[in-house]
Amino acid sequence: MTYPSRKLSKDLATLWIEAPMVIAMRMQQMWMTAMTGGGVNMTEFNRMVSEKMMAAAESAVATNIAMTQQNIAAMTKGGSASSHGAADAVAQAMVKPYSKRVRSNVRRLSKQKG
Repeated sequence: MTYPSRKLSKDLATLWIEAPMVIAMRMQQMWMTAMTGGGVNMTEFNRMVSEKMMAAAESAVATNIAMTQQNIAAMTKGGSASSHGAADAVAQAMVKPYSKRVRSNVRRLSKQKG
């Protein structure tokens, strides 16, 4: 059985563990705002949407680049390239933009004051 690379494993673990933390912190902010009658933090709402669109676009570009690189590598090696390694590289390129943003959000949201 083959396993994903350390980088891919780290990024997948980041998404699995830290994404729910980001959701919880944002929900807590929304509930506190609703309960205290404070103004809506439109900056955070806009960031929630725009960062996902940017991550999706970055992921699509990175995935296409990684697939092209793996295809070129396979052609130059005469088809002897590892399909597992190629799949791992493409998956890593696909997941990295999302995990990068999740890590950044955890840092930023955990530093904010109530």
